[in-house]
Amino acid sequence: MKYFLLIMVLCFTNIVHTQNCTYTFLGKVKDFHDGTSMSGATVYNETLNTYTIADINGKFSIKNLCAGKLILVISHVGCETKRIELQLSTDTYQEIVMEHHLEELNQVTVAANTKVEKTSIQKSLKKAQIETFTDKSLGDALNTISGVSSLNTGNTIVKPMIHGLHSSRLLIVNNNVRLFDQEWGDEHAPNIDVNSSGRIDVIKGANTLIYGSDAIGGLILIRPENYAIKDSLFGSTSVSFNTNGWGGNINSELVKTFKSGLYTKLQSSYKTFGDFKAPNYQLSNTGIKSINASARIGYKSLEKGFDVYYSFVNNTIGILRASHIGNTNDLVRAINSGEPQYISDFSHTINNPKQDISHHLGKVEAYKRFKEFGKLTLQYDFQINRRKEFDLRRGDRKNIPVVDLRLFTTSLQPNLRIDAYENLKLNTGLLLRYQQNDAISGTGTNPLIPDFDKYDVGVYATGTYSLDLFSEISAGFRYDYSRIEATKRYRVTDWDETYNYDELFPEFNTGVIESSRYITHPEFSYHNISASLGFLKHLSNDFEFLINYGLASRVPNPSELFSDGLHHSAARIEIGQLTMKKETANKLIVSLERNHQNFGFTISPYYKHISNFTQLIPIGTTTTVRGAFPVWEYNQTRAQIFGIDLDLRKKITNTINYTGSLSLLKGDNLSEDISLINMPATNFSNKLTYVNEKLNQLSIGLKQKTVLQQNNFPDYNFYTFDATLQEDVFVDISSTPAAYTLFNFNSSASFKAFNTGTLKVEFNIENLFNVSYREHLNRLRYFTDEVGRNFNIKLKLNY
Repeated sequence: MKYFLLIMVLCFTNIVHTQNCTYTFLGKVKDFHDGTSMSGATVYNETLNTYTIADINGKFSIKNLCAGKLILVISHVGCETKRIELQLSTDTYQEIVMEHHLEELNQVTVAANTKVEKTSIQKSLKKAQIETFTDKSLGDALNTISGVSSLNTGNTIVKPMIHGLHSSRLLIVNNNVRLFDQEWGDEHAPNIDVNSSGRIDVIKGANTLIYGSDAIGGLILIRPENYAIKDSLFGSTSVSFNTNGWGGNINSELVKTFKSGLYTKLQSSYKTFGDFKAPNYQLSNTGIKSINASARIGYKSLEKGFDVYYSFVNNTIGILRASHIGNTNDLVRAINSGEPQYISDFSHTINNPKQDISHHLGKVEAYKRFKEFGKLTLQYDFQINRRKEFDLRRGDRKNIPVVDLRLFTTSLQPNLRIDAYENLKLNTGLLLRYQQNDAISGTGTNPLIPDFDKYDVGVYATGTYSLDLFSEISAGFRYDYSRIEATKRYRVTDWDETYNYDELFPEFNTGVIESSRYITHPEFSYHNISASLGFLKHLSNDFEFLINYGLASRVPNPSELFSDGLHHSAARIEIGQLTMKKETANKLIVSLERNHQNFGFTISPYYKHISNFTQLIPIGTTTTVRGAFPVWEYNQTRAQIFGIDLDLRKKITNTINYTGSLSLLKGDNLSEDISLINMPATNFSNKLTYVNEKLNQLSIGLKQKTVLQQNNFPDYNFYTFDATLQEDVFVDISSTPAAYTLFNFNSSASFKAFNTGTLKVEFNIENLFNVSYREHLNRLRYFTDEVGRNFNIKLKLNY
């Protein structure tokens, strides 16, 4: 008998030793309602009594598993704990969905239905991060992301830049609606209220084909919040106050949800600031007033739903009085002076020069899911943008704008997402868009941008295929047809002699002459083809490798084609060219990322080659009835932009965290063997944060940011005649300011309020040491220093 038992023990031991325990379970924790990744979820392996934490993308892996039953218990703050059992016989991947509790609704931020393929370089700002910029602009918020900078006009007009590209080369999508708001101007900031967003994503790669073919720079997605299907009523009110500009912001929102799937949200905000202050002097006429409101109502279930959204943004923005030059000699004096030529006492009044912009956006979206097939979505949207720019006029004309443009845009977009296959996800859709620009008469000036109609038709298909448990590829293709029909008046001498258009485009000329100008009807048609290809590989030890290639095409915008005259807000003559061709860019970006709670990093080198790269450059001066003005002209060249973004995250102790970033970029004009104009300088930042969750979620942080001097810039300096001196004087508009370093302090804590609510208190100091500096990407650097120290207090009540 003992020999029999010995044989059984040996056989069992042999079975154990030969059992295959090399399997890997790869999981991803997602939100039940829309599939948003849930970072920080705790995964308990009940079989082996071990714990794993999901990374920032909601992913986790358990290795060296044996065949047989695997029992996992998944938990996450604000979610019901979930227990799953499965039989393991090979490497396995499974997505795990979690349901949020009702009482956590006012703390939960998840993404909307907007989708981007996984194989793209994406950085995000979540609700808590966005709230720190409640009294700032979209550009200010995005400036915290590596590779993202801004082209400024003062500190209130902030245009986002991704890898040195801005304006028409960036797609800004607000609640799944592409934003059109006369974005071509250097001093035209996006009309977005950051308080209405739940999350902001920046896509640096090429996977933007769902939204357009012309995202040569990248894509910015402003996403709304999504809500659990339960009966609830909650909201929040936040107030901020700033000492620099003596102003602030108030924002309030209220959300009602029903277990039937219905939901509604109302939100509004008001921002006001007076004149801002540099460290040594007042910045006269730099105030801002902003009124914003949005409303949303919808219904959602697993099978069907709809979403109706409307927003209104109105901005009145003062332009630094000292920057509004009357001629080139004023510019020379400003450059040679150490401070603004005009300084007055502090005031909340916004006088001319100023901008007054209003933007309406409306959207109706509906979807239907088909079992074992996919999801069909249909969206209609419209936008109305009215831009008024006021010059320094006197008498009865001071309240008449010198630029008055009304832009109407409407589009229809059906989309079909096929997800019936286990390893393959397909997305295909159609775009129909109509746009009309109306140059309102009565301004007393020739319109800088003429009346035009623009028609767009696009079709696209994208897909993601999982090669195995740890890797996937994505690909996409898009075709767009665009047609522009304009009515434009040209001086007879310019048409026949200066630009030789009488020979190049005789079919556009009607032959009618009014006030020494031809009436013409330019018409252009463009065919665009864009494509993308990406590969994603999950490596061991939380590493992830990604490579993405994109082909993008952009048609000339109306400003590049038709500009012809004094752009008063920019105080320069701008000249477009009817000979402009479409831009074509080849983009390659690579990323190596490690997502780990103790130490993580992202390193992303990139390269872009752009044919027919359009740039606006100074070419000299011209004399008008108001004096001599700089002349800036659009031209095209062959260009390349390459660089690298680096992000670091380190958990030093349980309460102290470190984050850092570095951005390097170089832009070259290959046709002329010089640098490209307006490229961001090398910059890096470091931040230490102390967090004590047990002590009222106390957070204290100190951030340093350094921007080096931009030494790679083209020489577009010129001479102009000074009537006073009766000689030519040198105009240095190319040299860049010195490097600078800024320190910012921030702190916050949360307290219970009214039993179920919370009160969050923030105290921040910007430009802690009141540094005097100038940023070369600020159009007003010729006239003034940047803004000095600012003390900021924010209060947010969740109820």
